[in-house]
Amino acid sequence: MNNRVQTKKLLNEYIDSKSLRNHSEMVASAMQAYAIHLNKSEEEVEKWWTSGLLHDLDWEKYPEEHPKKAVQEILPKHNYPQEILDAIQAHAPKRTGKEPTTEMERYLFACDELSGFMYAVSLMRPNKFEDMKVKSVTKKIKDSKFAANIPREDLKKGAELIKKDLKEHIQFLIHVFRSKN
Repeated sequence: MNNRVQTKKLLNEYIDSKSLRNHSEMVASAMQAYAIHLNKSEEEVEKWWTSGLLHDLDWEKYPEEHPKKAVQEILPKHNYPQEILDAIQAHAPKRTGKEPTTEMERYLFACDELSGFMYAVSLMRPNKFEDMKVKSVTKKIKDSKFAANIPREDLKKGAELIKKDLKEHIQFLIHVFRSKN
């Protein structure tokens, strides 16, 4: 498998947008933190981090083909393991028809949309993640006009897939993103 330097280089080849790179890095951090929390091996932690970093690799250049372009054409050329390709495919079941079934697939689905939503919440706060509370996030979830492009049912489904209460999942990610910034 490619190392982190190679993986980041690949990300930078396909994504120019600073905000999409930031999202990819946030999801990678969330995935890494959960892998460590779940006592995964070093090799598994790297796979989880990689799936998080590359999950939207083709979004900017090939939005209509996302994530199929990445999993069928781009990533296989770079010898990424099938397990990572499967997780990336399963993070967008409405586009691919592949529901998240493995643990890594379920966590990637759970971390993707919630990371984006929480970033949007952080932009509304003077201290970003520093003093963010779970209630700040859940309050915004109830506001259908806030970050309206993020399906609320996916936030709930993600927490269910990893067998966590949504508030517990949010708290875990606040901690991850607070230490990242």
